[in-house]
Amino acid sequence: MATILVFVLIAVIMIFVIIYRNASGQNLYKYISENTSFIYDKFAPYTYKSIREKIKALGQDYTFSQYMTQVVGFAVGAAVISYLYFYNLIISIIYAVAAVSVIPYLNYLRCKRLYSEFIFEQIQVYTSNTIMEFTTTQSFVKALEGVYESGILEDPVKTDVKVMIDMAYENGTIDQSINFMSTKYDFYIVKNMHYLFLQITNEGARDTAESLENMSQDIDTLVEGVYRDRIDRAGFHKKFLQFGVILYFMCMLLQFMLGSEKWESLLDLWYVQLLVHAILIVNSYFLLKGEKYYNENVGAE
Repeated sequence: MATILVFVLIAVIMIFVIIYRNASGQNLYKYISENTSFIYDKFAPYTYKSIREKIKALGQDYTFSQYMTQVVGFAVGAAVISYLYFYNLIISIIYAVAAVSVIPYLNYLRCKRLYSEFIFEQIQVYTSNTIMEFTTTQSFVKALEGVYESGILEDPVKTDVKVMIDMAYENGTIDQSINFMSTKYDFYIVKNMHYLFLQITNEGARDTAESLENMSQDIDTLVEGVYRDRIDRAGFHKKFLQFGVILYFMCMLLQFMLGSEKWESLLDLWYVQLLVHAILIVNSYFLLKGEKYYNENVGAE
């Protein structure tokens, strides 16, 4: 009878983990989508190698000591938690190796997030300064040249602006240049600014000062919203991880209630051991899923 009761309790814990994690994912999505007016959009599909090189150039890549600290932390954490579950050294080693093996994937996600943030910052610089240059030159191509020669942009955006300039002179119009940039950087502010300049250039619109001022204000609002969102997301992400770690120790409460000897005897039952493995794996899966969402789905318009 006691064995059946324990089996039911473990099953309840597993169900709770699944329900909690699913609900957390939905709340995270709802939180992001409802409380952020202006946020990052998609960025150009550069290869991970290019992304990693750029992150290193920006000085935001982990150092060797940081990597080693992460490896040791994951290995020790996984080994301790799994040992407290199974009291089996071999199983602990397997879980430690599995935990360390996900570190490259987590670093990949982190690099993509940092790169998307960098691209957004460069796009903000590109749009703001192009508008300011246009108010002086009254020419979109001359404005692009001013922004390019000022040295405020970094690659890959700087190189793409040079491509825009060359395309404009080669074709005699700005249409192809705008299509190139709008396609490569599919941002709300880029499309709107390009549409405004295209309208001004092709239709000879007058009194553009007010339109450009409104566009500048839109960019400022967007930037303010993005940085506020970044802070909110970081705080929510921290709480998400804290609750995830706490869930790993739910079985510890059950062990405390039963006693270690009773717990070890229950682990001899294959279905109890299977459920305990399932709890660990399911919780780990949703932690990884949450990390993926935090680093990749940085928002939508």
